[in-house]
Order: sequence, then structure tokens, then C-alpha cells
Amino acid sequence: MMSTKKESPEEMRERMRQEELKNNPAGSLNEGFNKGRSPNLSDMSWKETGILILILIVGYIVFSLFF
Repeated sequence: MMSTKKESPEEMRERMRQEELKNNPAGSLNEGFNKGRSPNLSDMSWKETGILILILIVGYIVFSLFF
């Protein structure tokens, strides 16, 4: 299993992910359904979080101008 060259962290993660998919193919399918059904703010990237904050600020400004 171990080769002579040192495995990079990305390669190790990908290898472990592939092994998990081989051992438990239905688990990843179930995880995909559950993740799509319930959004989680901790899964957002920094760009998505920034866009959400920007939309909230612009929405508040528009709301305060009209009401």
C-alpha cells in the first residue's frame, strides 16, 4: 500500500475518499441527499459568506429607505 515516494496531503485525502467510497457506496449517496436537504452555514466558502452579508446589508439599507 505504501509507495516509495511520500504522498502529498491532497493525494492522501483522495485515496482515503476513494477507499471509503469502495467500502461504503450507499453512505456517500445518503450524505449527499441529507446535505442537499438541509443547508448548513458552516459549509459556505468565504466568498459565499461575503455575498450573503452584502445582500443582508443592502437589504437592510433598502428597507430602511422605504419604511
